[in-house]
Order: sequence, then C-alpha cells, then structure tokens
Amino acid sequence: MIPRQSDSGDDELLDAYSRAVTSAVEAVGPSVVKIQADRNSGSGVIFTPDGLILSNSHVVARAERLTAMLPDGRSLRADVVGRDAGTDLAVLRAATDGQSLPWATLGNSEAVRVGQVAVAIGNPFGLQHSVTAGIVSALGRSLRTQSGRLMDDIIQTDAALNPGNSGGPLVTTRGDVIGINTATVVPAQGLCFAIASNTVRFVAGKLIRDGRIRRSYIGVALQTVPIPRALARHHRLAVSSGVLVLSVESNSPAAAAGLRDGDVMLACGGEAVTAVGDLHRHLTDERVAVPTTIVILRGNERRQLTVVPTESQRD
Repeated sequence: MIPRQSDSGDDELLDAYSRAVTSAVEAVGPSVVKIQADRNSGSGVIFTPDGLILSNSHVVARAERLTAMLPDGRSLRADVVGRDAGTDLAVLRAATDGQSLPWATLGNSEAVRVGQVAVAIGNPFGLQHSVTAGIVSALGRSLRTQSGRLMDDIIQTDAALNPGNSGGPLVTTRGDVIGINTATVVPAQGLCFAIASNTVRFVAGKLIRDGRIRRSYIGVALQTVPIPRALARHHRLAVSSGVLVLSVESNSPAAAAGLRDGDVMLACGGEAVTAVGDLHRHLTDERVAVPTTIVILRGNERRQLTVVPTESQRD
C-alpha cells in the first residue's frame, strides 16, 4: 500500500519533533543532578562549570546533608550557598575538587512564547534522569509558595512533573533553560509550573553575593499583559506591555498609594516596567522606606502615584 502524502508529512513532523527533544536532552541532560537531601530527594541543574547548582528552596530546606548525583554516576557533597523561600529557589555548591562539571545555560524567559515546545528533565519518584515533553501553556502566571508569598512571572507547561522533578530545568529545544520546575496542581493533569529563568538569574545572583534576598514589599499580585497599540500611541508609550494589578492587599503600601485592581503599571522609579520580572528587579532592598514614583494606566487615563515600600517580612 502506497502511503498517503499526509501520512508521510506527519511522519516527518514527528521525526523533527523527536530530533528536537533529543537534541535538548543531549545538551542539558549531563548537567541535571539528583539532589539527595537527608531522606528526601529532588532535582537540580548545574549552571556554572565550577559546580554551582540551581534547585528549589523546598527541596533543600532543613536538610543536614546534601548530595548531588550526576548522570555519569558521580556523587558529590553539596552545600547551600543561599536559598529564598519567597521564590522557592536555592543555589548549592558541589564539591568538585577542582574538576570542571557539565553545565547548562540560562535562557531569556521573556523570549518564550505560548505553544513552543518545553522539555522537563529531573528525577520523579527517584527515577533519575527522566524526561517529559510538552508545550508552554501560559506565561506570567502567579503561584503561592509554601512560605505564603505570591510568586509572579511563572511559566505554565503541560510537560508532566511529579514529586522529585522539583528543582530540575525546563528547557527549550535549543537547550536553553527557561525555568526551574517548582510545582504541580494535584489532582489535575497537565498543570505544571516553573520559575522563569530571568527571575532565576536575578535571584541566583543575589544569593551568590549575599546568601539571602532582602526585598521591598508593596502588596500586589501581578501579571504581564500587552498594551493595545491604540492606547500606546495615544499616550506615546515606547513599550508594548505592562504589569496588570490583579489584586491589592489591604493595609499595604500599594493600598496606601491608591493602587487599584485593574491598574496597569508602566514604570517604577523612572524605569520602564514591561514585565513582572522588571518590577521585582526594581523593588530591591534599596527601595525600602524610599518614596517611589509609579506610573500607571487606569482605564484610558495615565496617572502617577507615589508608593513607599516596606521591607518584606516573609521568608
């Protein structure tokens, strides 16, 4: 029987998809480790050749002894450089004895598009170096951490995650790490979440330098949204996206400043805010108790408010 043209085309697409996933796994897989934390286990990804590892804070919290197990069979002692429960991120350092380790590259999560292929690599239920693939389902989600803090700029994917995947990488077919896997919705299927790589890069830098994150707090839940072209032209905006205020906590600095649900933030302290990660980078420890100008869109009207951040007291 002569195959139909459509069958041949489908086979070619499947082959291309398989090659893309295989290529991603070959590029990033050697840098993915199993994190053994006392009796618990999770995943991590080496992101520097001298042995710095990204994982989740909840994987390593309260552990007295940590071991990083590489796909090649090596087991290395690991120590916590710093962790941040507020973003569920941790940086570890493996004892390499001067050896260079395989490492993965952090990509640009702002370049990620809904529908693109996403590959998760980790150790679900202790099954080392397991791979699942799917697509990016949504961007800019909010997710509450175990510490109670609302994380923003979360990537949603349907690449299956299970206990033990926590701390492992979510990667593109090019082999760029675009997120650190952190949570699933139980008992739902296909609702999995990863911390966006741009947030990871910022937090990791602070943890490496200081061992902790001290941050400003204004009390809002946020989501990145596009700004309609007509509205951008009307206000002569040089940006095509802003940050939507989903909710304002009562008795918070944002509430005192007059921010409302539905406002779209455009700038903070004179710097453009085009994504949730931008605002996080602006709300540093240097902003605590400092009056800060915020530019917003409220409906079709452009307004300027002043907020005085306090120091976040949440772990």
